[in-house]
Amino acid sequence: MSEQQTPPGVIPYVEHHSGERRLLTLHLTSGNSMLTAKSPPVVSIDGRQYLVYWGAVSFEIPADRAVHLSVHVEVERIGQVASALLPPGNAVTLAYATDFRSGQGTLR
Repeated sequence: MSEQQTPPGVIPYVEHHSGERRLLTLHLTSGNSMLTAKSPPVVSIDGRQYLVYWGAVSFEIPADRAVHLSVHVEVERIGQVASALLPPGNAVTLAYATDFRSGQGTLR
């Protein structure tokens, strides 16, 4: 997937990368209507942060190398953090969920 072929609605990979690209789809859920109304999730791809919306969001990422992914929520402080190192490969679909009892976020 080249920069010119990024499908509509997909957030392009903006860092320098000349190799193959793939699609990362995240399903972002909180289970907390107060949170979703006031605090959007923050997705980081290789350190670049994107303030996105709850629900399904797609990103273009490198396919030929590992990519660092993290998701968190900022209310009064950063919380509900989940992080993963995605190995090189094909398209990836993950779900992010918050758990306010534990204060942890999960990526699966």
